[in-house]
Amino acid sequence: MYKIALIALITVPLFAGFFPQTIHTSVKSVKGTSITLNSKFPINGMSGAIIHNYGNDLTAITSRITQTASNGQAVLLDADVIDHEALPSIKTSVSPKDKVIGGYLYNNILLLAPDADTYAKITSSKQKKWIHPDLFFTYLSVVGDDIPTKENLASFAKKFQIGLIYIVRKDSAVLLDPISGKIVGQKNMAGLPKEGKYPFYMRLNAIESGWFGGSNDTTGNYYNMVQAI
Repeated sequence: MYKIALIALITVPLFAGFFPQTIHTSVKSVKGTSITLNSKFPINGMSGAIIHNYGNDLTAITSRITQTASNGQAVLLDADVIDHEALPSIKTSVSPKDKVIGGYLYNNILLLAPDADTYAKITSSKQKKWIHPDLFFTYLSVVGDDIPTKENLASFAKKFQIGLIYIVRKDSAVLLDPISGKIVGQKNMAGLPKEGKYPFYMRLNAIESGWFGGSNDTTGNYYNMVQAI
């Protein structure tokens, strides 16, 4: 009986919880844009950062990847490592033995919730670095977008060093990796409001003044909107 229990414990996947674990591994081999990792990420769709050692204690993130298969196969992502106009682009090629952090910045999370109560319950339940949606709302107003999309979430995440987007949907919640654009966590949720604040909960009320390109539409459906992300 004890042996059966031990086997069951060993075979429980690392992503049994809602939040995938950050994994430290290295590049085993490279073929074009295909990467083989020495240790696989907990779940497919997780993105990771590749770190190259230049010697003399100088290291830098040179590329981003996403795992595509459970045997540790990954692909290079065609995206800037850091969204900062003042910094030069890094052109170093990926090499075997380069270090890899799977789930890079996964502790930095933007939460999109339907109301203040849901937001407070979630953020008080886990010790994470919660990025307040006020910041994302302000970003949307600057770029002129009306609602969250995978594209503006990815841009926002790169600019503000965010690893995950926690999205409360109708009766469920998902974790979106904004770099890969893939869902890396999902669970059921109860006790949610029937309707949510549109486009999402925030402390700012600037949308009522038409920050979004002069639009005063606050009557959209929150749950329909986040389901489309």
